[in-house]
Amino acid sequence: MIKKLLTTFIASFCVAAVFAQQLQTPEQFLGYKLGEHFTPHHRIVEYFKYVAATSKNIKLQQFGITNEGRPQIAAFIASSGNINRLDEIRHNNLRLAGIESGAASANTPVITYLSYNVHGNEPASSEAAMWTLYDLVDPNNAKVQVELKNMVVIIDPCLNPDGRERYVNFYNSVVGAAPNASPTAREHMEPWPGGRVNHYYFDLNRDWAWQAQKETQARVALFNQWLPQIHVDFHEQGYNNPYYFAPAAEPYHKDITQWQRDFQVTIGKNNAKHFDANGWMYFTKQEFDLLYPSYGDTYPLYNGSIGMTYEQGGIGAGLAVVTAIGDTLTLFQRIAHHHETSMATVEVVAANSQRVVSEFKKFYDNSRQNPPGQFKTYVIKNDNNEKVEQLAKLLTRNGIQFGYGLGNKAVTGYNYFSGADERYTVGNNDLVINAYQPKSVLLHVLLEPKTYIPDSSTYDITAWSLPYAYGLKAYGLKESYKPANANWSVVKPAALSNTKAYAYVSAWQSIADVRFLSALLKQGVKVRYSQEPFEAGGKKFTAGSLLITRAGNDRPDFDRMITQIAANLGHEITPLSTGFVDKGSDIGSFDIRYIKKPRIALVSGDGINAEAMGEVWHFMEQQIGYPVTLIRYQDLNRLKLADYDVIVLPDGRYNDLSTDNLQKWVSDGGKLIAMENAVASLVDKKGFDIKAKEDKKADKPDAKAKPQKRIYADRNRDALRSSIPGAIFKVNIDNTHPLGYGFPKFYYTLKLSEDIYEPLGDDDWSVGTIDSKAYVAGFAGFLTKQKLTSGMLMGVQGIGRGSVVYLADDPLFRSFWENGKLLFSNALFMVGQ
Repeated sequence: MIKKLLTTFIASFCVAAVFAQQLQTPEQFLGYKLGEHFTPHHRIVEYFKYVAATSKNIKLQQFGITNEGRPQIAAFIASSGNINRLDEIRHNNLRLAGIESGAASANTPVITYLSYNVHGNEPASSEAAMWTLYDLVDPNNAKVQVELKNMVVIIDPCLNPDGRERYVNFYNSVVGAAPNASPTAREHMEPWPGGRVNHYYFDLNRDWAWQAQKETQARVALFNQWLPQIHVDFHEQGYNNPYYFAPAAEPYHKDITQWQRDFQVTIGKNNAKHFDANGWMYFTKQEFDLLYPSYGDTYPLYNGSIGMTYEQGGIGAGLAVVTAIGDTLTLFQRIAHHHETSMATVEVVAANSQRVVSEFKKFYDNSRQNPPGQFKTYVIKNDNNEKVEQLAKLLTRNGIQFGYGLGNKAVTGYNYFSGADERYTVGNNDLVINAYQPKSVLLHVLLEPKTYIPDSSTYDITAWSLPYAYGLKAYGLKESYKPANANWSVVKPAALSNTKAYAYVSAWQSIADVRFLSALLKQGVKVRYSQEPFEAGGKKFTAGSLLITRAGNDRPDFDRMITQIAANLGHEITPLSTGFVDKGSDIGSFDIRYIKKPRIALVSGDGINAEAMGEVWHFMEQQIGYPVTLIRYQDLNRLKLADYDVIVLPDGRYNDLSTDNLQKWVSDGGKLIAMENAVASLVDKKGFDIKAKEDKKADKPDAKAKPQKRIYADRNRDALRSSIPGAIFKVNIDNTHPLGYGFPKFYYTLKLSEDIYEPLGDDDWSVGTIDSKAYVAGFAGFLTKQKLTSGMLMGVQGIGRGSVVYLADDPLFRSFWENGKLLFSNALFMVGQ
């Protein structure tokens, strides 16, 4: 028996030795040492494929593809005893969470998910991912082999392949024979838009919950298929900063458990031990908080994981850069630091694997049995099928369970819009979400009316409640109700056939109506809209409703074409047999206006906020399918502006904006849409009526008042009095104006600045204004709140035959502010027609 065991051991040793000879390190495979060059994305993918083909302890999965066609891959590394039972481990983990039914074993491997390079110009971590992969599958690494006995490690080597490739292509094209470490060298000056963002210039690290981008949709789907116990998001920060790792800074959202807090400390101390041994600088508990729900650390936390961000100094550092204190930071050093925390995290999680799995199960047991928050049921009133359907899609992507209706039951709940408890009869089509479910923590975070902020110094927005973002009336109920119908879905209208209509009418209430308009205009169909509400065909239609008349579209296939476009989009239209309406203005009246197919230009380039510009670009191309031409800001005064009917100025720096040509173009019939800082750039410009609101706090101080003593240590706190990192305000809307079509008499805006303007003059229109009761949720400093008590946020000025639309806030923010999409569409298609 001893002889047999000895023979087996020798055979195993020989196999391992042969394998070790066969498996190439990243250096051997790439032909250069890590840190000597930036590795193109396709070579990183090739190395992962090579290791998967060579090692028996890894499975490789392509789970998505980027806008530019690059693969999204994930490697699954486990012991020889676990690698072939990955699906069994995954399903058992979902049963532990109560997401799948059936008995679950608590004696199961812990799942550690390592995500690298979500910001493309923070590229060191993708290089570190190759090193980490090699160490995890190296059979000679006895320590790691022991750690993997009770662990599955998932590695995503690059969350943003398109952004990374943009940065790497830039750097490799400008670096000399040797890197220039001077911070002023061209290789450290990345051109617009930079590699941070994806193809459509979205920050993918702020898209986890909203999943506006296809890369995020694929990645979060994979995350929710596994629900790892540990998730680490690897980043870089300014190159003068030392390394950052957990524990995170305050504020923590109150739903983050004590265990999640404590284990962040455990992991942080282990990272510190490794850094101490190497003499490397680091910091914790500063700057990077845990509140906003759509980060790579917070989203996993709200899903039961230990979510963490690791930040290496290095943005703009290239292969080498001299820091502010005179040290030279190299790419290899950055890679080594990320590799060290990767392996240190695996080490400490392995040592606590049973406890980590146990606490994960406890998190989900508690979620199902004792959901957080005062509301145990949420009801979303279905005033708009399309908006409810969009919200249902978002909930589904996040694994949140819901249904519809309570059998016409009357309930009492908190009305998000009025801020008071009210009696309400739940309709059969109303969306009902019971909080007693596995994802109750994430549900509470996304739907709570006011986020509790224990510390007002935050890294991102402080309000995002979905009923306000979607413009859907909602009720929070303190009692638990289960929906009457868990499988109901929005019923698409039946396709019309054999119709011969005088005209077809479409509502104008959501982005679905905008898509329909876009499809019609692209087909050359002439479309009109009503300036006034009317009744026809037994239905009521609001101002802004679309009218497609046979007149002007008199072609043999008119009915078939219109009904087919509607059917392709699942869109409801109403045929009218006559132009004589029951109430309101007839179809041929002057109140029915023609929508000219607009030629739209979007300003981009140096000085423009790439993410704000990207929101418009993505909205036009991917959401409504309408053509847009991207033009450079520096070409604005050289282009033939008459080639465009609409020019969009997204947020940006317009300090040198020359308005003479723009004003003449507007006067000749053009429409200028200015957003955020673009509005501020037009203040006091000749011909533009926009004026900043006077700051009444600047009145002369009381001569007898003693100056307030300031404490240097409180300087950051003092600055908060004038800050607004992102708060929700209620705007009074003139919904009789085309900019307000499709809205009730109010709209919820996400304010990211204290910008507010005086109402426009008598010849112009102040469409969106706020008053002293405007504040709804989120942090706004005391002085900022004082300023945001009255004034204009949205307005339209006529100049000659054209118009200027002023939007002080971003209605397309990160593409999750769903209700703002109709507002922006009004600016594009309705205003000035």
